[in-house]
Amino acid sequence: MINHTDSTIRIQYQSKLYELPYTLVRSDRRSFSISIDPDGLITVRVPLRASQKEISRLLIEKRIWIITKYLEIEDRQRRRPVSDLTDAQRTALEQRYIAAAKEYFPKRIAYFQQFTGGSCSRITVRDQKTRWGSCSARGTLSFNWRLMLAPPAILDYVVVHELCHLTHMNHSAAFWQKVESVYPDYRTARKWLKEHGQELVL
Repeated sequence: MINHTDSTIRIQYQSKLYELPYTLVRSDRRSFSISIDPDGLITVRVPLRASQKEISRLLIEKRIWIITKYLEIEDRQRRRPVSDLTDAQRTALEQRYIAAAKEYFPKRIAYFQQFTGGSCSRITVRDQKTRWGSCSARGTLSFNWRLMLAPPAILDYVVVHELCHLTHMNHSAAFWQKVESVYPDYRTARKWLKEHGQELVL
């Protein structure tokens, strides 16, 4: 069972009062969590029987994290390039990039797989909103076509990251050791994506 309600959290930060809307999601889960998507939408997930007191305590404890993350996203959105493309032009360009990605990703996967190992059953290219890549339990690797707008080294990092999931379906120490053995400068690439990922738009 899942239900949703909308509410607002007020946070006083650096002499300014912020009123941030959030969606409260109650479900059969046992844990509490807060997430903020790339568009700045806040989601609070709680157990079905969570009390308002427990929810308020969570929001108070996480208020600094919430406002800091929210302002980071807001700043990245301000720095996003402004496009003068028409919808038709943007759609046409996207289709060209997607077609190019479908040719390019398999080549980079073939190159790096000789170092990462693992068995890839399928490769897909998608227009994902919150992920740059993913690896399914069945060995399907999926990639965001917008990586074609990033520096080649950044795209290569995501390819290596997902290839390493073919043998480590987690983010354990062993997984990161494998990533580093193939792509030593992965921390720089992760940081670049965090800081500039929202700029990869047409």
